[in-house]
Amino acid sequence: MNPAIIDLERFLPYRLVVLANVLGSAIATSYEDRFGVTVPEWRIIAVLTRYPGLSAREVAEKTSMDAVAVSRAVSKLLKAGRIRRGVAADDRRRSVLHVSAAGAVVYREVAPVALEYERILLESLTPQERAALDHLLHILMERADALARDLRRNRSTGRRNARGRRPRRNP
Repeated sequence: MNPAIIDLERFLPYRLVVLANVLGSAIATSYEDRFGVTVPEWRIIAVLTRYPGLSAREVAEKTSMDAVAVSRAVSKLLKAGRIRRGVAADDRRRSVLHVSAAGAVVYREVAPVALEYERILLESLTPQERAALDHLLHILMERADALARDLRRNRSTGRRNARGRRPRRNP
């Protein structure tokens, strides 16, 4: 059986990953050189600033980062004093993370730079194109989340997907 040939230049998942990698690489160098923080560390600081008191698992879910990468970055941030670990008020068995005063300083320094990168990237689009992009990304994120949930559920139960096929192990 001859597998279908993927035209990578038109394949949306490939294009999105390449775009993210290009942006991430440029931003990573800037963040590390100027602020001494990696992109995963910055993401964690940004998420905890927006959503204080998350567990490391919840941070991984919010950022769609690998749990190992989150754990590694959390360890570095704790050691650097940029975040602190506490106990959840509603469940003393659960540890939660908060941005420390030092982490808040990093946030205040990096956020304007991150927003400037976004502004420069988006200035090539008209206001209408930006609104359309935002709308389309929202639709695609909802659909991707639903597909990921279906794949996880089908994998755990061995059920077939909506097309009557068993889910693949390595899509």
